[in-house]
Amino acid sequence: MNTLNLSVGGMSCASCVGRVERTLAALPGVESASVNLANESARVTFSDPADTGAIKEALDKAGYPARIGEVTLRVENMSCASCVGRVERALEKLPGVMEALVNLASETARVRYLEGQVTPEALVRTATDAGYPASLPNAASNAPDAGDRKAAEAADLRRLTLIAGALTLPVFLLEMGGHLIPGFHVFIGNTIGHQTSWVIQFILTSLVLFGPGRRFYQKGFPALLRGAPDMNSLVAIGTSAAYGYSVIATFLPSLLPAETRAVYFEAAAVIVVLILLGRWLEARAKGRTGQAIRKLVGLQAKSAMVERGDTTIELPIEQIVVGDVIRVRPGERIAVDGEVISGMTYVDESMLTGEPIPVGKDAGDSVVGGTVNGTGAISFRATAVGADTMLAQIIRMVEEAQGAKLPIQGLVDRITMWFVPAVMTLAALTVLVWLVFGPDPALTYALVAGVAVLIIACPCAMGLATPTSIMVGTGRAAELGVLFRKGDALQRLQEVQVVALDKTGTITEGKPALTDMELAPGMDHDQVLCLVAAVEASSEHPVAEAILRAAGDRSSLPDMTDFASITGFGVRGNVDGHDVLVGARRLMEREGIELEGFVSFGETFAAAGKTPLFAAIDGRIAAVIAVSDPIKPTSRTAIAALHELGLQVAMITGDAKATAEAIATELGIDHVVAEVLPDGKVAALEALRADGRKLAFVGDGINDAPALAHADIGIAIGTGTDVAIESADVVLMTGDLRGVVNAFDISARTMRNIRQNLGWAFGYNTALIPVAAGVLYPAFGILLSPVLAAGAMALSSVFVLSNALRLRRVQPVLPEGAGQAKSDLSLSPAPAE
Repeated sequence: MNTLNLSVGGMSCASCVGRVERTLAALPGVESASVNLANESARVTFSDPADTGAIKEALDKAGYPARIGEVTLRVENMSCASCVGRVERALEKLPGVMEALVNLASETARVRYLEGQVTPEALVRTATDAGYPASLPNAASNAPDAGDRKAAEAADLRRLTLIAGALTLPVFLLEMGGHLIPGFHVFIGNTIGHQTSWVIQFILTSLVLFGPGRRFYQKGFPALLRGAPDMNSLVAIGTSAAYGYSVIATFLPSLLPAETRAVYFEAAAVIVVLILLGRWLEARAKGRTGQAIRKLVGLQAKSAMVERGDTTIELPIEQIVVGDVIRVRPGERIAVDGEVISGMTYVDESMLTGEPIPVGKDAGDSVVGGTVNGTGAISFRATAVGADTMLAQIIRMVEEAQGAKLPIQGLVDRITMWFVPAVMTLAALTVLVWLVFGPDPALTYALVAGVAVLIIACPCAMGLATPTSIMVGTGRAAELGVLFRKGDALQRLQEVQVVALDKTGTITEGKPALTDMELAPGMDHDQVLCLVAAVEASSEHPVAEAILRAAGDRSSLPDMTDFASITGFGVRGNVDGHDVLVGARRLMEREGIELEGFVSFGETFAAAGKTPLFAAIDGRIAAVIAVSDPIKPTSRTAIAALHELGLQVAMITGDAKATAEAIATELGIDHVVAEVLPDGKVAALEALRADGRKLAFVGDGINDAPALAHADIGIAIGTGTDVAIESADVVLMTGDLRGVVNAFDISARTMRNIRQNLGWAFGYNTALIPVAAGVLYPAFGILLSPVLAAGAMALSSVFVLSNALRLRRVQPVLPEGAGQAKSDLSLSPAPAE
């Protein structure tokens, strides 16, 4: 099964979306097709016999061509015709490449490709990977950008709108001036005459319709002849009817009854101006909906200083390969993902996590492409380049989420499938009713009502209602550190009633720490800690790491011999001639160690949610140690915020039940599933949603992957493993639960925005189509002018887009600093997790 992402031209309304989807779905081998009007894209999943060529040809025939990009690459190391063939085959093998022509003499490759599926940078990597280093000319250093295309389209529409407006103004004044200026109608009659006025209107309106307005007829009439009318068809028919009637009235008046002789040149011209104005404003707004993606793309560095041999040269990032050593100077943007090998600095990683505080980086630490270096200088080894970098993956996730089709969109699709044909039928019926039952002049009334119905009913707003909100909402979510890997998660989050939290690494820091140590009389703190740490140095238990971190420098620990791990009890070893035992109370009892008053210390630690460990030296109790996994500073605040959103919170842990319930009481957690082994998390989720409740699971580890996949919504902490992230529906780039709250909040805001848009779009058509048809005329004498219909139609799309753009101003529910006060409570580590 293959997936193809296309940029599709010619779509203007929801009915276009439906036709493109049906065209693609009808191709043999196409599994699914999802089309997005807001970003003018299509995502097609297919297998044999369908192929890229067949998909492109089908779109061309349907009148919605796939956009084709073209770029010329510079290609090195070609020496013969076989090299040319290898480069061409490598490029043409890339999905989305339509044609690759390589010229040996000029050492270039001219490539035609499908926009949306392939980028020039991908072509460069493909040729380079084939053994022929490629580069882009400066003029083609970036892929065609949808934002730039929209900006160019908006500029063109602005120009056309101004030209059409300038030509239409005299027409409007000549015809409507009599209604606006007392005596103007008589003035025209006494000077140039009404016939001359109509001829002037004819000339100017013809220039408008066949100049700036030509685009509606070039697309509308062919679509009508194909039996697939769209918005352009409605505009073309409506304005043509008004224009044609006016031409007959002007030049062949004998064909019309005297009482019906009137012209509607101003209606045809003004309709074109208003729709062009709406399209211009729409293009401007659409360009802003994808701003988040452009911000992310803008974070990518263009070049880097790379060590090659004994020299350091500046290379474009397309030529960086895994293993290259890259030098980063103060203030520079890090080019690709890698691992620091020398130097020390602080890096601003706010583009990933939203956290403004720079993160310290030293040898062995990882760095991420797109982040900004502070005042230090470092060298790092590239570990991921191109499409494999974290920033590229984030961009890919956001693009996929923005192109998603939510379940709520199904209603729009079902309605718009028949909407335009139904409107045309309704317009014809309106004309017929007015001709039969309307007052004189019936033909005039019929024309006005029919044209108004055609113009006002355009389903532009319906098609834009959902995708624009998704694009802006998911883009803003990415800026807040919330990535929707699966677009439908945006809607499904609103069905969740219970949020189940993994404990270790999610609620807690995931790194146990030694918090307390009670010594027996005569024992020295540093000596006991040193002996205990020496034994634990050979243990792989999480508690051992906490003790070793507390002891400090491992190299200073004394030598240990005769190490033994006693499963379920603890460890023992010989250190500097001392027999050292470290473990649970049952180990001491098994070995016959007298605990004296230390049992009460252990019980106190356990009641506080800490894990007590007993240490004995040479057969005598030496100390009781408390180890805990501290709660993240923001967990308590985040859980309270989830409650405020009306959600119940559950915790899944391997801790003992009594300890887990004490912790839950302190944090305000509603449900506790304790003593769960890693493979029991899926069963724990089933128990939590036994009564049919929808459930989200939040986790970060490899062992969380099955639960993340099994939950209704899986939310992965971005600081976790790749396996967990791949199994999740939503990924949080921040390492704490504030991101969960922000995910629920922006989901709710986006869905509310979509419902507002759909309510407006459907309400607008439901209310105004009957008004345009003339239902108010018998009672109130109100008949909607086609000019007002065009204005209302244009404003409806602008309203929907403007409403969606409000999501760009969404602020995090729990911003930086919320809940940062350190909690007094610590949680015990659960080895089972």
